Amino acid sequence: MPAANPSVLSALRDRIDHIGGQSAPRRAVLPFGVPDIDARIPKGGLAFGALHEIAGGANGAVDGAAAIAFAAGIAARSGGRVLWAYTQPDLFAPALARAGLTDDKVVFFEAGDEAAVLGACEEALRHGGLTAVVGELANLSRVASQRLQMAAEGTGTLALIVRRWRRQVDAKDFGRPTAAFTRWRVTELNSAPLPVRGVGRARWMLELIRARGGECHDFEVEACDGEGRIRLSGDAQMPNTLRAAS
Repeated sequence: MPAANPSVLSALRDRIDHIGGQSAPRRAVLPFGVPDIDARIPKGGLAFGALHEIAGGANGAVDGAAAIAFAAGIAARSGGRVLWAYTQPDLFAPALARAGLTDDKVVFFEAGDEAAVLGACEEALRHGGLTAVVGELANLSRVASQRLQMAAEGTGTLALIVRRWRRQVDAKDFGRPTAAFTRWRVTELNSAPLPVRGVGRARWMLELIRARGGECHDFEVEACDGEGRIRLSGDAQMPNTLRAAS
């Protein structure tokens, strides 16, 4: 992994030191609060001190909107301060706030390249004062993922990597092995019809495509609410044959 600019990392350390004066709370797992989903994940939730990967499906592999909202909801429920590192300057803070990740919970770090994103995430994970670190990346090698995993293990911080690509064809990189404990794919679906005029709550097809020691499965869910929580939509689970067809 190429080294990030030392002066940039130094400035990042200063920013992290100023966002909270107390250590982040430590927990074993972060459950979704949805029994059908938590039952598929070892210990009933996303492991703290571990790396988790999220990507968009279909056209969302490029725009990443659903994957970002899903990650924002998880980070919002982690219980403390969050760092979000990225290179593409298209994050929309009000959309993150709708998923529960309000401005008072997050520090944004716009990096010049992906090496700087990786360096910032590793530094933030080793810091220990955050509950979650989110990084947006197109490429994630096995070695880089192992470094992030080790940094997360050392402090018990939740590490979330949102995979974003500029071209649909580049999304094939998501099939390469990494050290991630879980791997998720989020695809936007049409909102459920309302009995009155208006737009219903966004819906996703949420695919758990890797779970270390757990089960893969697909779920049709309603998108994160203002507290970062998802819930199963009306016809709860999607058949696993959908994954094979995608």
